[in-house]
Amino acid sequence: MSRLFEVNDLHVTYRRPGEKPLEAVKGVSFALEEGETLGIVGESGSGKSTIAKALMLLLPASGGEILFCGRNVGKFSAAERRGYRRDVQMVFQDAVGSLNPRMTIRQALAEAFAVSGRADAADGPRKPEDLLDIVGLSRAVLDQYPRELSGGQCQRASFARALAVHPRVLVADEPVSALDVSVQARILNLMRDLRRGLGLAVILIAHDLAVVRNVCDRVCVMHKGLFADAGTADEVFARPTSDYTKNLLAAVPDVARELAKRI
Repeated sequence: MSRLFEVNDLHVTYRRPGEKPLEAVKGVSFALEEGETLGIVGESGSGKSTIAKALMLLLPASGGEILFCGRNVGKFSAAERRGYRRDVQMVFQDAVGSLNPRMTIRQALAEAFAVSGRADAADGPRKPEDLLDIVGLSRAVLDQYPRELSGGQCQRASFARALAVHPRVLVADEPVSALDVSVQARILNLMRDLRRGLGLAVILIAHDLAVVRNVCDRVCVMHKGLFADAGTADEVFARPTSDYTKNLLAAVPDVARELAKRI
């Protein structure tokens, strides 16, 4: 097993004209191994989505470093960044909004193949139909527009689009928070199947501990820009070290417990 990400003492600060700088991430470190799922959990404003944006190079790090396969992504050339963004794909919370409303699902997937430069790859899906089979969507949706699909179908289509470029890592930012419990469970099970079937590594961003309990190998609990707890899923859930994590576990609602039963 090889190490894909190594993040060392990452700081991210928001700077807006006329406003005091806001340090959203205050020095966190973690790693991601090939084929592993890492959960980063925290309440709104804790800094977890900021980490995702920094990994995707949508926000610059103000301190520390992000290494991908041993190389500092902050020093990548423009060409290296393009290659990196094929290797590391993001799935967003708003699945409908992340899909082009003027494109059918077929067109969106075909475009992803075209821009990836990997359409002729022999070791993965090579046409839209292949992608729908992988994510468990009926081929009947190929000629439909995002507005014609349910939230769960749109999220599966988003996963399919990400897979078109043959990534090594998926960064999933709150991919199930807008879905009901039964659909959440199906999407989380899909993520687990993708990891097992394709060997993908996954970083799952969530605000609910129940979402990550049975999906992630390791969990980092984030609070006010720092990790309050970090370790294997079993360690964090069975032996939390911080009062913050203990309170989160005690507050898991019944609907979240029901979700945990389904995944």
